Amino acid sequence: MLTTSTPVTGDAIKQAIENRDGRTLASFYADHAVTRIIDRNNPPSRPKEIRGRGAIASFWDDICSRMMTHHVDITLADGDRMAFSQACTYPDGAKVFCIALLRLEDGMIAEQTVVQAWDE
Repeated sequence: MLTTSTPVTGDAIKQAIENRDGRTLASFYADHAVTRIIDRNNPPSRPKEIRGRGAIASFWDDICSRMMTHHVDITLADGDRMAFSQACTYPDGAKVFCIALLRLEDGMIAEQTVVQAWDE
């Protein structure tokens, strides 16, 4: 079980994503956090939901274990809201792009919505 928590900043999330550091990414989430993913397979009416910091840590471990590059283009923060865009490339050249919207509680991610698209 994760016990370390780290308040999230734009610079910190950029560094963790670009370095494929799943443990640090997981440390940004509140224990009760929810991540919702909207994409071709998970439409807005039925987004994929990942509940709890442990499950979100597993999600990030999977993403960070993939042989791909990650680049965070933009991070914006306003009070208890944050957003960032992320471009990823697999070794074969296939690309993924996502935008994430975050709601923070006490500096920790409480809710995240990810909208993503990928090459097919």
